[in-house]
Amino acid sequence: MSRIGRLPVTVPSSVKVEIQGSSVKVQGPQGQMSRTFSPGMNITLEDSQIVVTRETESREHRSLHGTTRALINNMVVGVSTGFDRVLEIDGVGYRSEMNGQNLVLYVGYSHPVVIEPPEGITFEVDTKTRQVKIHGRDIEQVGQIAANIRKVRPPEPYHGKGIRYAGEKIRRKAGKSGKAKK
Repeated sequence: MSRIGRLPVTVPSSVKVEIQGSSVKVQGPQGQMSRTFSPGMNITLEDSQIVVTRETESREHRSLHGTTRALINNMVVGVSTGFDRVLEIDGVGYRSEMNGQNLVLYVGYSHPVVIEPPEGITFEVDTKTRQVKIHGRDIEQVGQIAANIRKVRPPEPYHGKGIRYAGEKIRRKAGKSGKAKK
């Protein structure tokens, strides 16, 4: 039995869940999400808890059991509180700012890089600590936007300049050692 799959998903009082066959629709203060899962998974709502069981012990159903439960849990958490991802900008002259809803990055290029948030994503910029906070209800979308922003100027190993995730360790390399004596 899947250790993650057998755990029930507790539904907060502010979240409304609708289950129709293998599709789940979740509504909460942050918005709504819906997703259709494999028909081999039985999803039921029992007194403010969502329980996921599998029809058979086949390899496919066993592999989908924990994944289905984790995706439902991410949906419930996303519409109730949302997900955050924090990026740090490090480097001389590197900075970020907001222009309306858009994020503007100044990271060593000849031009500023403007990133428009998709629907459901918001940016916050802290100019003192040079951090960018990405907030949204879909954990996959938040992670993908964070990866796209990081890709604009990934951290380089010699000086550590660039955009990195908060808490990410950058392996530093030694620079040139100078001329060899003849």
